[in-house]
Amino acid sequence: MTAFFFLYLMGFTINVLTLLGIVLSVGLVVDDAIVMLENIHRQIELGKSRIQAAIDGANEIGFAILAMTFTLVVVFMPLLFMTGRVGQLFIEFALTVAAAVLVSGFIALTLTPMMCSKLLTNKKNSSSINSSPGSKNKELFSDRLNNFYSSVLRKAIEAKVLIVGFFILTFIVMVWLFHQTKSELSPVEDRGVLMAFAIAPEGSTLSYTDKYMRAIGKIVNSIPEVDTLFEVVAPGLDRPNPVNIAIGFAVLEHWDKRNRKQMQISKELTPKLYGGMPGVLSFAVNPSSLGASFLSKQVEYVIYGSSYEELQSHVTKVMAKLYQYKGITGLDTDLKLNKPQLKVNIDRDKASSLGVSMNTVASTIETLLGGRNVTRYKKDGKQYDVVVQMEDDKRRQPNDLTSIYVKGNNNNLVQLSNIVQLEETVAPKELNHFNKFRAATINGNVASGYGLGDVLDYIDSIVQSELPKNVVTDLNGQSLEFRETGAEMYITLALAIVFIYLVLAAQFESFLSPLVIMITVPLAFTGALILMWFFAKIDSGGTLNVYTRIGLVMLVGLITKHGILIVEFANQLRRKGLDKLEATIEASKLRLRPILMKTFATVFGALPLAFSSGAGSEARQAIGWVIVGGMSLGTILTLIIIPVFYFLIVNRISGESTST
Repeated sequence: MTAFFFLYLMGFTINVLTLLGIVLSVGLVVDDAIVMLENIHRQIELGKSRIQAAIDGANEIGFAILAMTFTLVVVFMPLLFMTGRVGQLFIEFALTVAAAVLVSGFIALTLTPMMCSKLLTNKKNSSSINSSPGSKNKELFSDRLNNFYSSVLRKAIEAKVLIVGFFILTFIVMVWLFHQTKSELSPVEDRGVLMAFAIAPEGSTLSYTDKYMRAIGKIVNSIPEVDTLFEVVAPGLDRPNPVNIAIGFAVLEHWDKRNRKQMQISKELTPKLYGGMPGVLSFAVNPSSLGASFLSKQVEYVIYGSSYEELQSHVTKVMAKLYQYKGITGLDTDLKLNKPQLKVNIDRDKASSLGVSMNTVASTIETLLGGRNVTRYKKDGKQYDVVVQMEDDKRRQPNDLTSIYVKGNNNNLVQLSNIVQLEETVAPKELNHFNKFRAATINGNVASGYGLGDVLDYIDSIVQSELPKNVVTDLNGQSLEFRETGAEMYITLALAIVFIYLVLAAQFESFLSPLVIMITVPLAFTGALILMWFFAKIDSGGTLNVYTRIGLVMLVGLITKHGILIVEFANQLRRKGLDKLEATIEASKLRLRPILMKTFATVFGALPLAFSSGAGSEARQAIGWVIVGGMSLGTILTLIIIPVFYFLIVNRISGESTST
């Protein structure tokens, strides 16, 4: 509710990303309250009164809760500085989660201790509860779990060299998975609609394009999940509305009525259209996400040149290699120098001797071949244009000019073919520029099983190997946004880690304690990347996209909470006089229960996103599984590795002033 109120005050709207932030906050906002509740409950079990337990428990854990709250808030600060369309989308997400976490931390420090002082009881001293078999079983399981964890932790500290080696191996695996995971701007979402494009050769007539589009429509309608198909020839979406382009919009049945996703249907259509429709370039396209135009393609690779002839040579070499590459579909370019053109050369001397003016020749050709509106007439209340034009079957071939006559001297009719010569040639469809320079754009879509990053890297390698070294390239559309967003996200991730370290260093008044805490980050990343790698292997997503990167940023704040609990409590025990080994083991054992409770709360809070279905579920699953995988494996590894690293550098920490 606090997140909704905050959105209202800031003037934000409730959209998909703010709702996503609110859903994720469900698991986050109870974390601090869980830690406070567990610690006060432990104080009551030691025999203290409820009020004294609430005071002592709050004093003991208050600093850790402050550190955890500020850590999770700080991790979202770099997101506020992201630019572009993606940055604008995630500002609301970041502020929503940060507001919810701040309020939850405040409640955990104020309302939770007060309620614990009124409501909690000492179950160990309650005869009714103590006689319950279920309660005894729970206590027995808790004791056995603590004893087992203590014994495992002692053995791990004894084998500290192996633990350090395992951490190094985990870090190497994380780096390897980062390089192996496919990357894209955003996951392809099942929007319940797909498009079929048909691009006929330059100079094709409207009827030619329409014939092939009808054939494509039959193929699309053969898919049982297609509910409605709407086809448009010459839709007017490109200048100057060429008639060799057609689009079909296929609306699929509702998500609940079909077993296959839109991406699977598109994958089935691709070979039928792209390879099984000679005479026209046809392919199926999934609509883009994040508000991009449905006409934009995922790949838009720009090549600059000093002349269009040079550009044609460069584009031909690159596309020849790309035709052999299976990672890109619907390959095309906006550089088309093959538009058929019929050049009419007038013999001016001969025309002058016959008394035929140039204006007469031009107006006759324009009227009979192109058409001219000469008047209008009304009938039954409707107005109609009268168009003068030759019949279609009499103006299709160049030699049809022999049937056209113009007036000469004394109103004599002169056959047009006597004074003109026809020359068949080609001309550029349009002369495109990019950033005010001559340029050509190679465009296409990413095939199933490949990532946008892989395709762009492959084109880069072709350019480096096939084209001269001085050729300049650029990106546009989704490709440009992908590269820029990817670079920004890595900077954001690095800044989040730096900010957290600085905040922890200020709170702990130490540079080594935060260093131990930050070791949790690669452990959580490894868990998230392993799960992404698994889903990539079963062709069910698993790519590095804007949602998974946001999930990784969140993991930085979530997993460091575990390290804060262990390190802060160990510091308290060492200040009370315990030696480093016993302080490390005792702190880890006492913080085991709240860490597990926090992990379960966060994981169960993210599971609805991970198992979501319906429209837009791919984006929700991307961030959900990152949280689930990172917190699950990260927690298991943190419970072993963090105490070992704390024990290894505790001698240096002992000389520093720890938290107050």
